[in-house]
Amino acid sequence: MSEPAITLWSDADYFSPYVLSAYVALHEKGLPFTLKTVDLDSGAQHSASWPGFHLTQRVPALEIDGFTLSESSAIAEYLDERFAPPEWERLYPHDMNNRARARQIQAWLRSDFLPIREERSTTVVFAGAKKSPLSAAGQESAEKLFALANEQVKEGKPNLFGEWCIADVDLALMLNRLVMHGDAVPERLADYATFQWQRSSVQRYVALSAKRLG
Repeated sequence: MSEPAITLWSDADYFSPYVLSAYVALHEKGLPFTLKTVDLDSGAQHSASWPGFHLTQRVPALEIDGFTLSESSAIAEYLDERFAPPEWERLYPHDMNNRARARQIQAWLRSDFLPIREERSTTVVFAGAKKSPLSAAGQESAEKLFALANEQVKEGKPNLFGEWCIADVDLALMLNRLVMHGDAVPERLADYATFQWQRSSVQRYVALSAKRLG
């Protein structure tokens, strides 16, 4: 069976946490793909010249054999269904309840923590940017993140569910907005985020932004 033609569309700076998630998903599946970029700074995402325009006008966008899909969690779920175990690696846990929990964590991270996202943008993670101290709202959001993450990250466990899954990348990214800035983060959560960041698929993406920065 021939391999499908896959293209992943990214922001030109490789700063998107959602592109990171989709990029990691493709690498973890072992699927070859072409990476193309959209210059968000110039507003190119609002031009009809790229496939994502007709979806959400946001990155990432995945093209695969004539089918186009946006939103990183939808992309991960689609890839895990289309390229299913045992032939391909899993992106979500074996256990049904844990799979549901992983999706819950992904949805939670994408819909909450606006103060953290605003005050600790991914330029902190991918470009080493330094920001002002967290506002009261930012600190409150961070404390909420720590409290809830502590419920999910178990003592002595490097991954959320005893096996790596795509939600580990998403949670590590949110924590690393703070860890990499030097903000106070509970040691167990900081260790978890640092460990997840060393995964080879994550480091491949990190290298893209580093090369872009020159």
